[in-house]
This record gives sequence, C-alpha cells and structure tokens, in this order.
Amino acid sequence: MDSAFLIPAFVTLFVVIDPVGLTPMFIALTQGADAAHRRAVALRACTIAALILTLFAFFGEAVLGFIGISMPAFRIAGGLLLFITALDMLFERRTKRREDNAEGEAFPDPSVFPMAIPLIAGPGAIASVILLAGQAEGALEMAGVLGVMAANVVLALLLFLTAGPIEHALGRTGIVVVTRLLGMLLAALSVQFVLEGLRDFGFVAAAG
Repeated sequence: MDSAFLIPAFVTLFVVIDPVGLTPMFIALTQGADAAHRRAVALRACTIAALILTLFAFFGEAVLGFIGISMPAFRIAGGLLLFITALDMLFERRTKRREDNAEGEAFPDPSVFPMAIPLIAGPGAIASVILLAGQAEGALEMAGVLGVMAANVVLALLLFLTAGPIEHALGRTGIVVVTRLLGMLLAALSVQFVLEGLRDFGFVAAAG
C-alpha cells in the first residue's frame, strides 16, 4: 500500500475531524459528569461517527452519480468547503461556534448530537471521506481509507477518555496554538483538492 496515498489521507482526516480541537468541546458537553458517563458518551459518539463515515465512503459517490454530480465537481466543492473550515480554524470562528453550542444548549446525552454529528462526522469529514474513497484504487487502498478514518476516530476516542489530564496539561493557549497549525495544514490540503478537480476537468496540466 502506497504511503504517498495513506499519509495525506490520514492528515486530511486528522485536520478535518480535529480530535485535539474537539476535546475541549467534549469536556464542556460532559462537564460535571463522572468518568463512567464520560466514557459511555465518548464510545457512543465515536462509534456512531465511524458508522456514518463508513457509509459515505462506500455509497457517497454512488449517491452523487445518482443525482448527476461528477466526482471532479464534488472534489472542487469539497476543497472549497474544507478551505472555509480552515479559515474558521485559523480565526477561531469554529471554536467559538462549538463553545456557543456547548453553552447554549443542555444535552443530557450529547453522544449523537452534537458530538457524533456534526462535530466528528461533520460536512468536512464526510466530504473528505467521499473524496478519498473516490481516489482509492482497488480494495487495498479503500481498506486504507477506512483504516485511517478509523485511526482518527480512535484517536478522538482516546483524547476524550483522557480529557481531564489533557485539559490541565495544554490549557486554552495550547489548544488554540494546535488548532491554528491544523488550520494552516487544512488550507493547503483543500487547495490540493481544488487543483486535482480542475486537473480532472482539464483546466490545469498537473496538480502534484
């Protein structure tokens, strides 16, 4: 399996799902809960998110074909969407929305909403999974896409399970710095998606 495919796939999903940035939201949404409740919420949220992303990996492109949207067009649209997400991360708009959502609503069990949807399996993650599955050549690379998706969801789960110590270790400043760095990476990766879509349409000679 080509690492030149797997590594960008992992990085793409890592910066889009943003497990580090989600951890403060998980802490806020489960504030005051005991360790057992936090563990149950984390397991449910990550399991549901993984199932949703897996379904879109297998059937997302077929749905697009059914409604007449080409993969290059979706790749460009997905890249633009990811770029907007990157701007939100760079300027902290994404974090502020998550904080407002956590503070404005009382969710007895936030595992399905807002944790699984839309925080883990959000529009950016769904678009990325469809795009990566469309780029996969053969069953082995498709298994690689599912593997890196699962690895990112498991990483999010591990961070949720260790939310308390992480909260004290990083602090708000540390979370902001990491989120900004991830936003820069995501901006570059989103431009790459757009270039690849334009190349497939014949507008650019190469996107590599």
